[in-house]
Amino acid sequence: MPAGDPRSLSLKTLDVLSAFSTDRARLTLSELSRASGLSLTTTHRIVSDLVGWGALEHSARGGYQVGLRLWEIASLAPRGLPLRELALPAMEDLYEATHENVQLAVREGLEVVYVERLTGRGAVRVLTRVGGRFSLHSTGVGLVLLAHAPDEVQEEVLAGPLRRWTDRTITDPARLRATLAEIRQTGVAISDRQVTDDALSVACPVRDRSDAVVAALSVVMHADGASARAAAPAVRAASRSISRALGHPGAQRRPSGLPG
Repeated sequence: MPAGDPRSLSLKTLDVLSAFSTDRARLTLSELSRASGLSLTTTHRIVSDLVGWGALEHSARGGYQVGLRLWEIASLAPRGLPLRELALPAMEDLYEATHENVQLAVREGLEVVYVERLTGRGAVRVLTRVGGRFSLHSTGVGLVLLAHAPDEVQEEVLAGPLRRWTDRTITDPARLRATLAEIRQTGVAISDRQVTDDALSVACPVRDRSDAVVAALSVVMHADGASARAAAPAVRAASRSISRALGHPGAQRRPSGLPG
């Protein structure tokens, strides 16, 4: 970072914290300096303050890792732990009914953020993790959240680029627009081998007391022999149960013409 950097210390501190990721969970001071674009002196001062407050910890293997104090603060986010606690009973019921991956996600900007996942020993491999982010246009939960996102968010995603994960990933804006309209009409999103070649997901929206879509729930299963039509009623019922816990007034009413 050039001398005379006008950014505040708060933004520089966030740059340091943003250097950590799934693949970079433990970083040295030099690595933090390079990743954040800050000088070693500035990085050292910020890291010392973060360690003192508990946002970072010294790793037993050397370097630094995210501290429990930061996790404690993050867990207070209303779309995180509180939503997860309300959703877990319905998610557990859905898992017992399917023995497949069950995922709960919210939208943050142009990405999906996963707040909870239940998985079994024989469930299909997925690329997602709790706290992880993914693109909106390819996963079942992402398609649900994108279909109900504000128009400006949809247009920004449709303007691309739309990353291709497999040969089945929807990367044509016109086709994606039509898919989103269908999801709004049916209340179900199906992502068939759009992220990996062996997985299919079925997702439904979760609504709050104001009828806003605040999350999406999905089952992710092996594509070979999987029936999205058979899984949809169970996912829909579970999403209605979570919506009911969030105070949605129509969660107990079954949509006309839809099973389950």
